[in-house]
Formats: sequence, C-alpha cells, structure tokens
Amino acid sequence: MSLLLHICCAPCSIHCVKTLRAEGLEPVGYWFNPNIHPVTEYRARRDTLAAYAKSIGLELIQNDRYGLRDFVRAVYPDLEDRCGVCYSLRMRETARFARENGFDSFTSTLFVSPYQNHELLREIAEKAADEFGVKFLYRDFRPGFRDGQAEARALGLYMQKYCGCVFSEEERYIRRKKP
Repeated sequence: MSLLLHICCAPCSIHCVKTLRAEGLEPVGYWFNPNIHPVTEYRARRDTLAAYAKSIGLELIQNDRYGLRDFVRAVYPDLEDRCGVCYSLRMRETARFARENGFDSFTSTLFVSPYQNHELLREIAEKAADEFGVKFLYRDFRPGFRDGQAEARALGLYMQKYCGCVFSEEERYIRRKKP
C-alpha cells in the first residue's frame, strides 16, 4: 500500500510515523498547511519537519504555498466553523494529491492531537476520500501524543504553542490574560 501522510508539524509526526512503520507501512510525508500564521511560524514548522524527515529517512513532499489569504477567505464569514473549513482544505488537498500521484490511501498527523475535533476531522477525511476516489486510512494516534511530544523535546525540535491559525493564536493570548 502506498500511503500519503499529511503532516502538520514534526512533533506530531513522531508517533504517527513510528506507528505506521510498526504496522509495516512506509508513509510518504506531505506538507500542506495554508492555515499557519505568521509566515515565520509557517517556515519554522516547515523547516523543522524537513530536517526531521531527513533524519529519519522519511520521504517528504512539500506543497510549499503560504496560504494565509486563501485560508482567511475560506473561513470568513463563519469563523466559528473555521476548524471544519481548515480540516476540509487540508484533507481535500491531501486526497486530491494522493489520487493524482498514485497513492492508494492517505491519513494525517492531525489524528494524534487531543486538541483537534477528532470526529469532525474523521468525517471530513472520509468525505474527501470519497470525493477523490482514494482510501482514507483511519488511525487514532492520540494515545501516543504525549510520548511523541516528549521525544520531540528530547530531540530539541521546534515546539509550537498553538494549532497554527491566526485565530487559535489569538485565543491563546486571550486565555493567558484571564485570571
């Protein structure tokens, strides 16, 4: 099976890649994250992932388009459903790329994070798979999240403090100010 693994960042990829390899699957990483803001954050995550992928022998394909304007246009005016829109942007592009480049299936490192809406993400990934005629490989990677994060810290990888979008960064600062 040829598997395309959408990767949001290096720390989240650690447990996912190890799990897939333990199952006998060798994923190909796929970087597509138009939601990440600012551009310095985007570059830090991209560059950290590229270096980490090289260090573990993971093939990485980069759809390296900083997409802040497209992302904001997509989520406006329904900012309350921005996560669903963001998931859809990334899962649809990953499924499209998988189909057009001969992959049998795809999945995402987003399924490792306990902070994501796992059920909504899964539903959107399944719809993208149906739309583009490629299989979606579901894995609940969340049980290994903390171990992957600890390994990322031990390796000295760049560790972000928010999901990536400008709105989650705003929420992070608002939460900090509350007593």
